[in-house]
Formats: sequence, structure tokens, C-alpha cells
Amino acid sequence: MRGVRGLRGSRGIAIAVTAVLVGALATGCDKGADDAEGAGGNGGDGKPGAAATGTAAVTESLAPDGTTVRIGSPQAKTVVHVYEDMRCPVCKKFETEGGGEALRDMVRSGEVRAEYTLASFLDGRGGQGSKKAANALRAALDAGRFAEFHDLLFAHQPEESVDGYTDAFLLDMASRVKGLRGQKFDAAVKGMTYRGFVTASERAFDTSGATGTPTVKVNGKTVPQSMSGALFDKSSLPMVIGALSQS
Repeated sequence: MRGVRGLRGSRGIAIAVTAVLVGALATGCDKGADDAEGAGGNGGDGKPGAAATGTAAVTESLAPDGTTVRIGSPQAKTVVHVYEDMRCPVCKKFETEGGGEALRDMVRSGEVRAEYTLASFLDGRGGQGSKKAANALRAALDAGRFAEFHDLLFAHQPEESVDGYTDAFLLDMASRVKGLRGQKFDAAVKGMTYRGFVTASERAFDTSGATGTPTVKVNGKTVPQSMSGALFDKSSLPMVIGALSQS
């Protein structure tokens, strides 16, 4: 899968999950030569908030770099960094059918902290849905509802070719998240308040070494090609995370 680079070691874990990886999805959404637009950055105040993700509350905050969204315990020793484009159908597969569920379970347990960088390169093929969705998610972070809104948007992701993340769609989805809709949030969605964040996030993706989405790093180590299929299997991803966190 493009966007996932190799890593030496962890041979035993790679062999252990081989049966699961056979036939797994082998490609992601590739980053082309598309340019991000906009200027400036809105780093936010970085203050943590609580968000409901499944059955437990988790901490949400913006990292000092102004682009990385942190979900989970600040004390977690293992950090799983996910690079996604909200229009990417392979990211939806990860979040809704595979490893995303396992990652959420590990975050709720306090075992790991998840971090997200939101790319928007797919808009370079036409449209602005990736940017609009990333902007809306940044607004949701202010309300302590990033994780819930993020999961909801992927669960109802429009077809990539449709560019369906419109203001109306995003506000409709937000109505399903308790406590999210309000004058501030609605104005942020309609006015692209966090355009600077969106641009800075795409720049962070560009300089991360990722070439496509989803890309996953564990404590700074990219999940290698030999293990990439585990991203789409709930039972295998925790093993891969454990192996890379100890390597």
C-alpha cells in the first residue's frame, strides 16, 4: 500500500499475521502533485476537552505544532499517528471495517494515544470537500467532539467523486452529535474559520514522508508494507502496534 513504508525487524509478528494479510487491500489514496491553498495557521489554544467515543470519555487536544489532533491519555506510552484524507475511501475502510475499531478500543483503554493529521490532497482532483471536512473537524475539536464527529463523517462518507462534504452535509451530520451544533460551530463551517489549520495540516502531511492515505505510524515508525494489511483487520492491528512500539 502506498503511503506505508518499510521497517526492519518485527519478523515474528509479520509471520504471525500473514494469514490475515493474504488478500488484504493493497492500495490507498495516493498523494499526487496537488497544491494546498490558503494561508496562515490557526493553532488553537491546545486545551484538552472530553469527548464521548463509544462507551468512555477520552481527552482531545491540539498539539503544540498546531496541526496534530491528539485523542486519548497524555500518559500513554504508545502513540499511533494516523494520516488521513476525509475523502479517501480506503481511509473509510480502515475506520469502519478494520483497524480503526481496534485503535479506538486501545485509546479507550488508555493503552495508546491516537494522533491525526488531516490531509486534503484529494481536492486537487476537483472539489473542496476534504478541506471543508477538515475545517469542520477542527471546529468540532473546539467543542470536544472531534473523535465522535470524525467517526460519524467516515461512517457516512460520500463517494469521493461526488465531493459531498458540503456545508449543508457537514451541518446535518453535526446535528447528530450532541452538543456540537451552535452559532460558533455553524459559523466556522460556513466561513471556513480554520482554513489556516487546513493548509498547515496538508503541509504537515507533505513533509511527513507519507505518500498516501491512510498511513499509520507507531511511536514514529511507519507500519511497513509487509504488515500493511493489518490496518484492515481488527485482530491484527493491535499485534502490529505492539511489535512496533517495542522495536
